Amino acid sequence: MRILVSNDDGYNALGIEALAKALHGLGELTVVAPETNCSGSSNSLTLNRPLSVRLAPNGYFFINGTPSDCVHIALTGLLDFRPDLVVSGINNGANLGDDTLYSGTVAAATEGYLFGIPAIAFSLAKRGWEHLETAAQVARQIVAHHVERPIDSKILLNVNIPAVPYDALDGIHVTRLGKRHPSEPVVKTTTPYGDPVYWIGPVGNVSDAASDTDFGAIEHNRVSVTPLRLDLTYHEQLDAVKGHGAAFHDPRRLLGAIRGNRYVGAG
Repeated sequence: MRILVSNDDGYNALGIEALAKALHGLGELTVVAPETNCSGSSNSLTLNRPLSVRLAPNGYFFINGTPSDCVHIALTGLLDFRPDLVVSGINNGANLGDDTLYSGTVAAATEGYLFGIPAIAFSLAKRGWEHLETAAQVARQIVAHHVERPIDSKILLNVNIPAVPYDALDGIHVTRLGKRHPSEPVVKTTTPYGDPVYWIGPVGNVSDAASDTDFGAIEHNRVSVTPLRLDLTYHEQLDAVKGHGAAFHDPRRLLGAIRGNRYVGAG
């Protein structure tokens, strides 16, 4: 079993060190991770400059790019083999619900998934690394299960582990993504020269934390395992949009259709 390990907190983060240590003995590990923290980078690739690959004293490769860059380069040029599994993490903080769209941790796993390799993202559900050993133990348990009974090549798993002692966990539960309310407003301030600058505000409060969601699982000290997919098509709206077919020949009608208004043209 050849396992590619990455993350978004950077190659020297405690989480990736704990993950690599936990997976020792389960296969041949190769670590390729960002040089610096890339939290919130989502699935972005660096296209406006070349990227450098360096080898750290601990044997990890690090790249001056995003998590997706790291996995992409590993799979398309750096490695002379195809990994059997891509794992990402352990992230310093949860990746629940809508967070998965922004997460660099999930993005690293997603990049492997896009290349047809089973992939798993691991996150510790509270920032600060408290009970990191619990997340590492769970990660080993899940990966060991995959080694014994390989997951289908089309699978992408998002795993969140409560920040509690291992003995306090209430099992592993398969969940769906919950939801948050919209994010809080940006925080506006100024530079010493009086220029306005903006900090992205806090995430929104949870709006869906039902028992079958990832939020609900974490709230009850359960490990959350959510299968993800990348089909962003809103299938339920296909027929409704097709019903506005004539609007696509007239930009004004199209705008009206999108807004839910009726455009009355001259003809």
